[in-house]
Amino acid sequence: MNDLATADDGVARCGWVGDDAEYRRYHDEEWGQPLHDGRALFEKVCLEGFQAGLSWITILRKRPAFREAFHGFDIDAVAAMDDADVERLVGNAGIIRHRGKITSTIKNARVTQELGVDGLHDLIWSFAPDAGARPQTLAQVPATTAESVALSKALRAHGYGFVGPTTMYALMQSAGLVDDHVVGCHRAG
Repeated sequence: MNDLATADDGVARCGWVGDDAEYRRYHDEEWGQPLHDGRALFEKVCLEGFQAGLSWITILRKRPAFREAFHGFDIDAVAAMDDADVERLVGNAGIIRHRGKITSTIKNARVTQELGVDGLHDLIWSFAPDAGARPQTLAQVPATTAESVALSKALRAHGYGFVGPTTMYALMQSAGLVDDHVVGCHRAG
């Protein structure tokens, strides 16, 4: 994979983007942008958990179905889901039908109710590292960091699931706690 890719629109982007229009939109409008809305952070925690072991583009393509299945990631509505909802979702081909990830999403909503949306926001952002040097290459972008390991441990201590260190580093990138746009990318500041 090249570190940079220039699409047919003539714009240089991080090489992982490729030619997919949704991936381009995500890269240009969301990835690396600081996210401070607690409900949106809850959604990202959940979607990053569903992504574990899969490609992110798979999740992006299914995101509308996830939002429908999980009530727009309304924390109270997700927390109120029960075993019948789990069975229904396991049969929903529009989402990732992994029982453990589905039940974890419901449990994560219940934990978030206890912690509070602002509490989830504050917890996640308390692990934002100081801005480091912008990566020159994709090979310089880590899979985990000390901060993502610590965030994973803190979330697990509260009862969250599917929040491993690699998943939490992806969350940190997605929610703008870190900015890993490589040098030369039009989004690199």
